[in-house]
Amino acid sequence: MRKLFRKIKSFLWRWKYLFLGLFLLNFIIWLNCLPKTLIESPTSTVVLDENGNLLAAQIADDGQWRFPYNPEVPEKYKKALIAFEDRTFESHWGVSLRGLSRAMYQNIKEGEVVSGGSTLTMQLMRISREGKSRSYFEKIIEIYMATRAEWRYSKNDILAMYASNAPMGGNVVGLDAASWRYFGRAANKLTWAESATLAVLPNSPGLIHPGKNRDALKEKRNRLLDILYDRGEIDTNTLLLSKMEPLPDKPYPIPQMAPHLLVKAIKDGKKGQVIHTTIKYEMQSRLAEILEFHHQKLKDNQIFNGAILVMEIESGEIKAYIGNTENEEAEHGSAVDIITSRRSTGSILKPFLYAGMLQDGIITPQMMIQDVPTYMAGYTPKNYNLQYDGLVPADKALARSLNVPLIRMLVKYGVPKLHYLLRKLDFTTMDRSASHYGLSLILGGAEVNLFDLVSAYGVMARSVKQYPEIKPGINRKASYLPRNEFEFNLEKPIIKPAAAWFTLEAMLEVARPEDDINWEEFSSSQRISWKTGTSFGFRDAWAVGINGKYVVGVWVGNADGEGRPGLIGREAAAPILFDVFSFLERADWFDIPYDEMSKVPLCRKSKFRASINCPEIDSVYIPNTSLRSEACPFHKIIHTTKDGAYRVNSGCEIQSNIVSQPWFIIPPLSEQYYKTIDPNFKTLPPFRSDCKESIEDDVISIVYPKEPSTIFVPRGFKGTKEKIVFEISHRNPSTKVYWHLDDVLIGETSDIHELELTPSPGEHTLTLVDEYGRQKTQVFTVLEK
Repeated sequence: MRKLFRKIKSFLWRWKYLFLGLFLLNFIIWLNCLPKTLIESPTSTVVLDENGNLLAAQIADDGQWRFPYNPEVPEKYKKALIAFEDRTFESHWGVSLRGLSRAMYQNIKEGEVVSGGSTLTMQLMRISREGKSRSYFEKIIEIYMATRAEWRYSKNDILAMYASNAPMGGNVVGLDAASWRYFGRAANKLTWAESATLAVLPNSPGLIHPGKNRDALKEKRNRLLDILYDRGEIDTNTLLLSKMEPLPDKPYPIPQMAPHLLVKAIKDGKKGQVIHTTIKYEMQSRLAEILEFHHQKLKDNQIFNGAILVMEIESGEIKAYIGNTENEEAEHGSAVDIITSRRSTGSILKPFLYAGMLQDGIITPQMMIQDVPTYMAGYTPKNYNLQYDGLVPADKALARSLNVPLIRMLVKYGVPKLHYLLRKLDFTTMDRSASHYGLSLILGGAEVNLFDLVSAYGVMARSVKQYPEIKPGINRKASYLPRNEFEFNLEKPIIKPAAAWFTLEAMLEVARPEDDINWEEFSSSQRISWKTGTSFGFRDAWAVGINGKYVVGVWVGNADGEGRPGLIGREAAAPILFDVFSFLERADWFDIPYDEMSKVPLCRKSKFRASINCPEIDSVYIPNTSLRSEACPFHKIIHTTKDGAYRVNSGCEIQSNIVSQPWFIIPPLSEQYYKTIDPNFKTLPPFRSDCKESIEDDVISIVYPKEPSTIFVPRGFKGTKEKIVFEISHRNPSTKVYWHLDDVLIGETSDIHELELTPSPGEHTLTLVDEYGRQKTQVFTVLEK
C-alpha cells in the first residue's frame, strides 16, 4: 500500500505542471462559465398603478406570459418552494450530494429516471440552458454552473430568478404571471394553498391544464401542505382550510385596465419592463365606467370614441388614463390612443390668449372688447349664436367663447406671440409656423393632443397652486411616471400667478345665453373652472376642467374623424367632465395672489384703467402687469345745451349756455348692437341744427370691406359676375349717406346702409359722405375668381 502511494505521489510530482495547468484552466473556465446575463428570454411589458396593482400587460415576443424579473419573492411561496424542491437550499453551495445520491438510488431501484436530485440552483441553470437535452452530461454542466452561480448571486437572487422563470404550464412562465393567470391577483396576495400549487407546478407543469390531471395536482399540493405543517410553517386550521381550497379552473385574462397607456409606454421605450406608474387604480376603474356609460348613449348618434385624462396639479402626475372606449367593431378604432392623437382644437385654446394678454399688460380682466361683424384679411369669424353685443367684457367673451371678440384680441396680441406662448407650454403638435395658423389659431386651425392640453392647463393652474412659493418644476409637463423633485430646476412660471388666477376665475362661468336651447345647466357644489371646444365640422368635442387639485381633460368624437350633428363640447364632452368631478375628491379653491395684484381705479363702464373723463370709477384688483394697459378711450368730453338734448359749440352758442360733460362714445357699429343689450346706454346727442356745420369724427363705420381688403368677385353658373354687398354703419341710421366709387356717385342710402356693387378688377376707392358733409374713405382691391 505504501509502495502504491509512493508511485502515485511520484506520478503527480512528475506531471505537477500539467495538473496545475489543468486546474488553472478548469478554474478559469469555471470562473467564466456563466453568461453575463443568465436568462435573456423576452419578457412581457407590465404596467402597475401607484400601489403596485396590475393595470395592463402585453405578452412577450415569444408568445409567453413571462413577467420581468422580480427581486421580491413572497414569503409563503418561498417557504413552499424550498420545502418541496430543495430543503437544504439555504445551506448548500449549489449541489446537494445527499439529493444526488437519493436520486441515483431511486432511479436504479425503479429502473428509470424518476428523480433528478437537482437543487433549485441547478434547476435555474437548466432553465437558463433552454432547449438542451436532459442527460448525465447536461447534469454535470448544471452542477458546474450551479456552483459558480452560488458565488456570483445571493440566495435571494437565485430564488427570485427561479421564481421569475419557472415553467408554470402552457404559455405561462414565472410566479407573477402564473398568479394573475391562475388566481387573478398578485403573488404576494396568494393563500398558502395557492402558493403551494404554484410551488409544485414547475415540477409537472402539464398538471395545470383544466379538466386534466386534477387529482394528481391536488395530491401533490396537499402533500406539500402536510410538509409545511410538519415543519411548523402552518397550523392545523390553516392546513385543513388550505386543503379545502379548489384548484384553479380556466386561466383568468390578464387585466387590461389601461391598454392605451401600455402602448404609450412601449412607444416610450419601456418594452419588456415593469412600469410603475402614478395611476390610481380605483380612479382608473371608475372613470372607465363613467366613459362607458356615456359611450352607450353617444353610440345612438354614431359617436363611438372618447377619452379621459386626469392630472394632479401639484405633482403633474397622471392619475387616470382612459385612452379610448371599447367597441366590438374594429372599424370604430378602439385601438387608437386618443390621448396622444392630433385633433383639431376648436376654441379650447382661448384661455391661453386671455392669460397671455393679461400677462403682457394689454388688457385688464374685464376690459370691454368690440363684438361686431368683422372682416380681417379675407377671414370672417362669427360667434356661435350668429349674434353680436357691440361691446363685451374680455372675461365674459372668454366664458361665452365668443369668437369675434377673441379674434380681435388675438389681432391686438399678435399670432406670433400666442404661437410662442403655446410652444413654451410644450404643445408638441404645434409644429408649423405662426403664419401657417394665422387668426384661426384659437378657432380650431391648430391640432393638439389631450395629453399636451391637460399638461398646459396644469402649468397654468400650478402657477397659482404653488403661490407664493415657487418650487422646482413649476412648468413641468404631465407624466405617468413617478418623478423626484430633484429632477427639476427652479424657473419662473410661464404664466404668472395673477394672470393664471384671473383666467381661472373667468372660466368659472358656466352659464350660456338663454336662447341656447341645447345648453344643459350643470350644478356643482365645488368651484370648477372649465372650457369646452368644438372643431369645424363637428368632429371633435373637448372639455377641460380644473378644481383646486386636478385638471381633467375629456375628448369625444370618432377616431376616423367623421363629424356628427350634436358633437359639441358642451353637449357631448361637458357631461362626462362633470361626472368625473362628481367622483373626484373635492378641493379648496386657489388662494388669491394679492402680491401679484394692485387695486386701481377702473372705469365702471369700460373696465379700462380710468381716464380723467370717466365719471364713475371702481377700485378693483387687477394684475400688476395690467397697470400698463391703456386708459379708457370711450369716455370723452362733449358740449351740450343745458338740457342735454343737443350738442353745440362756441360757434353756435354762448359759453354760459354750454354744458361740458363726459359721454360714453363708442364706434357707430358697436353702438348699433350695444344699445340693444344695455338699457342704460345713451346715444350721443345730435348737433343742434344751427351747429350742423361742425365736424364730427368717426360717425361712419365701414362694415365691409375693411382696410386693407382684397375682394374676390365670384362668377355665377353662367359665368356672369355676382354682385357684392357693401355695408356701412352710421351713428344716426336715418342720416342720408352718398356713395362714391372712384369719385363717381353710385347711390345713396338711409336707415339700411347697404349697396350691391359689381366693381371691375383692380384697385378702387370708396368714398362715403353723409348729408352733413362728414366722410369716410376706403381703398380696396378686386380680384376675379
